[in-house]
Amino acid sequence: MLLGTVFLWALNVTVTKYVLDHGFHPLGYATIRYGAAGVLFWSFTYAREKSFAIQLSDGKLVALAGGLIFINQLFFVYGVKETSASTVGLLLGTTPIFIGILSTVFGLEVLGRRFWTGAVLSFIGVGFVALGSSNFSGHAVGLLLAIGIPATWGAYSVAIVPLMRRYSPFRISSLVLAAGWVPLAIVGAQQTFTQGFHFGWLTWLGFAYAVVGPLFLTNILWFTAIDRVGPSRASLFANLQPFFAVLFALVLLGEHLNRWEIVGGLAIAAGIVLDRTRRTPPEPPGD
Repeated sequence: MLLGTVFLWALNVTVTKYVLDHGFHPLGYATIRYGAAGVLFWSFTYAREKSFAIQLSDGKLVALAGGLIFINQLFFVYGVKETSASTVGLLLGTTPIFIGILSTVFGLEVLGRRFWTGAVLSFIGVGFVALGSSNFSGHAVGLLLAIGIPATWGAYSVAIVPLMRRYSPFRISSLVLAAGWVPLAIVGAQQTFTQGFHFGWLTWLGFAYAVVGPLFLTNILWFTAIDRVGPSRASLFANLQPFFAVLFALVLLGEHLNRWEIVGGLAIAAGIVLDRTRRTPPEPPGD
């Protein structure tokens, strides 16, 4: 289940790049995709728990988490659109570093020298990835958007910590999906209403995968696996996501990495290794 989850997450970057390059508008894609996945996950959660009730005081945290998911999706679709899938895959490796930094800022953890060394090393790696991107000036906006993906997911991961102590992950995921979809639907209304749907079968297959795989199935697989083996072991698998994301982009889209991007990817990976030897990492991202 863990390996399947990582594969589904990693392939999503390549699939999203393909469908955005073959007819889908970024916000139209995100709105329709999140709406469809929300219906699936709400149906699953209601069949499992028969309720979505939470305390009124927790509504603010759900709204905050939904807002962060909304911003994360803006970064995701435009970051993938404006740069390469392999670059996005490499930068996803900084997610644990962002979570650690934000956990420190909000007083959830006290991090030592090993973590900060890993953080510096990872961000040096980000610099190498940026340096290695072909036509840097043309991809600068895309790179900034791409680095916003792990940053906003890190903020989301920290924001839901209190909620995860009181409710099931399925209930929280359902509510946050809905809370994030509402502003996404509003901002993306124009692109959604003007979206054409005359796509080839491969684009439709990619879209169906992006709804069912990384948004619906992965939530079920990931949290079921965590319940069986614990978050520490599960996070070991999640650290493979950037590697597989790059691999899928290279094989399926014909992208390539130059030497600077390879050096940057290795530096990011080294930063993660330092972080892992220091502590049990927090839960990693899906989509």
